[in-house]
Amino acid sequence: MKRTDDDAALGRGAVSDLWRNTLSQISSHFGRLVYVAGLRNPNNGRYEHHGMSLVFGEDEANRALKKSHVILFREWLTFNLQQQMADVELYFASLTENRDEVVREWVKLAPYRNLVPAAAKNVERKLYVADLTTVLQALKNAIAAAGPDRAASPRQ
Repeated sequence: MKRTDDDAALGRGAVSDLWRNTLSQISSHFGRLVYVAGLRNPNNGRYEHHGMSLVFGEDEANRALKKSHVILFREWLTFNLQQQMADVELYFASLTENRDEVVREWVKLAPYRNLVPAAAKNVERKLYVADLTTVLQALKNAIAAAGPDRAASPRQ
């Protein structure tokens, strides 16, 4: 994906620190999206990261996390469905919970809707939800096709 001038700031300051020291340690792109979205306070929309705030100040940390959230979200949207499925599976494999249970809960509760950055355009939101719904339904169908023995087995 071609970076804009605004994205060129990845080479400097808080954004660079975040990507170099934190996000690069997360194996899946979707996992990075989940991580950054989880730093957004649902009560005020500000991103909160104690360590970054100590080093760069609250405002700069908020700006860096907000920018990174948008970048991660938009990059994930450029993946085709196969890439998205592989990336979501990689993310689920990193969790301690049973993957099949996670898939069933995500289909039922749709927590992935909370991962959309506030700056996302309506068309991006719709595409993201449609893609995630498709990926999760395919994973759910694969679980069902695997049969009941798989559901009883340890984490997959």
